[in-house]
Amino acid sequence: MSAPATAGAPKRPVRLLIALGALVLFGLFWGAGQPLTKVAVSTGHHPMGLVFWQFVFAGTALGIVTAMRGDRLRFDAHHLRFYILIALIGTLLPGLFSYTAVSHLPAGIVAVALATVPMMALMIALGIGNERFALHRVTGIALGVAAMMLIALPEASLPDRSMAPWLVVALVAPFCYAAEGNYMAKDAPAGLHPIPALFAACIAGALISAPLAISTGTWVDLTQPWRAPEYAIAGSGLAHAVAYSGYMWLIAYAGVVFTAQISYIVTGAALAFSIVFLGESYSGWVWGAVAMMAIGLFLVQPARNVD
Repeated sequence: MSAPATAGAPKRPVRLLIALGALVLFGLFWGAGQPLTKVAVSTGHHPMGLVFWQFVFAGTALGIVTAMRGDRLRFDAHHLRFYILIALIGTLLPGLFSYTAVSHLPAGIVAVALATVPMMALMIALGIGNERFALHRVTGIALGVAAMMLIALPEASLPDRSMAPWLVVALVAPFCYAAEGNYMAKDAPAGLHPIPALFAACIAGALISAPLAISTGTWVDLTQPWRAPEYAIAGSGLAHAVAYSGYMWLIAYAGVVFTAQISYIVTGAALAFSIVFLGESYSGWVWGAVAMMAIGLFLVQPARNVD
């Protein structure tokens, strides 16, 4: 899904403004998903069942837009592989680990863990040749690691020290997102629009997660009267549809490393929403980690096509 270069394409300053505006908008939607996720697991709904419904709600919204646009889905081997991999590493696996982590950690802490996406994206990009080595970028990665240690190690950073191992679980999701971003930048089918692509991925993900939820007894029944967790499931799915389709578009428009900096907005929004709506509070160690993460993200420079 590369952004075509045309004579009428926006000039560099305009491209940067568009990219920054999109980064903020889609980051706010993504950040809102963190406290919604916390509410969704509050009554014991299993992550696998929640992931299925996330596919359903997001897929329904994206399917409506796809139909309105008149897009046609392609199902050759390349497209099918793309849909399935995006479903797996873009929603199913990170969703499972995020839902699991947030049931044991404050939503804001999980959001801080998500801020490691740019660092992980860069490490993967360097490994597969998508980006060039630079000392300041490696320093940014090191600061991200240090920030996670600042949360995991001090006695006052987490409400309960038994939560520390779950921080490792929370880091699986950003790794998946980083791998997905690099995969999309390297192997996405040419000319594929993000909305129908994500709609097809939601279909694939629902077909995979439904039998898993049923066979493992983790199905979430939404035919019962809805309370806050059920509304949170629907809200999370819709926020996912907006944030994720925008995320895929921004990767094509501005590059994988620039787009990975959406974690700035995701983390800030999720922390703010968690404080306001969930009443969470954090120690000075956590805020120190957030500051360290911000410096690290600054050092992971944007991709050259929007510099």
